[in-house]
Amino acid sequence: MRKGLICVLMTTLLLAGCGGAGVSEAEELALTIRGEYLSMENCAVQAAVTADYGQRVYEYQLTAAVTGEETVLTLTAPETVAGLTARITGEENRLEFDGVSVETGPLDGQGLSPVSSIPALLESARSGYITACGLEEDGAVLRVDCGSPEGAPGSGTETVLWFDPSSHALVRGEISVDGFRVISCEFSGFTAG
Repeated sequence: MRKGLICVLMTTLLLAGCGGAGVSEAEELALTIRGEYLSMENCAVQAAVTADYGQRVYEYQLTAAVTGEETVLTLTAPETVAGLTARITGEENRLEFDGVSVETGPLDGQGLSPVSSIPALLESARSGYITACGLEEDGAVLRVDCGSPEGAPGSGTETVLWFDPSSHALVRGEISVDGFRVISCEFSGFTAG
C-alpha cells in the first residue's frame, strides 16, 4: 500500500513539474518502470562493475541477489577474490570468505563503494529524483538521469540508469560524484520476481 502511494505521489509530482504539458513516451515509460521497481520484492543479475578512484581503477564481476531488504553480492572475478560474498542489510554491510576481504575505500563522503553500488543504483531506480529521461540508440534503451532536486548539474551525487524499454530490465548504470564518474555497471541476465 505504501509503495503504491509513493508511486502515485511521485507520478503526480512529475506531471505537475511538466507544467501541464503532455507527458512524453520516455517519461511515461520511466514512471511505469519506477512503479515496477518499487513493487519488486526480489531480483537477480550479473554485473561488471568498474570503480574509478581517479588514480586507480578496479574492475569486478559479480552476481547480485536482492531479497526484500537483503542484497547478496558474490564476486566472480578477478579470480583472486572469486567467491567473496558481501551481505548488505539496510545500513549493515558484511564481507565473508575465509578471512579474505576486499577493501578499496569509499568513493564519496557518504560511504559509496563498489559493494554498495548495485543497491544504490536499484534505490535510484525506485526513488531517485528524475532530472531527465529519453529514449536513446533509436529507441533501444531508455535513459533515466537522477540527481538532487536542488543541486546544479555536475554537483553532488548523480545517477544515470539505462533500461531495456520492452523488458524493463536494468542494463547499465553509472554513479557520478561532482561530475566525475566513479561507478560504471553493465548488467546482464536481469530477472525480477
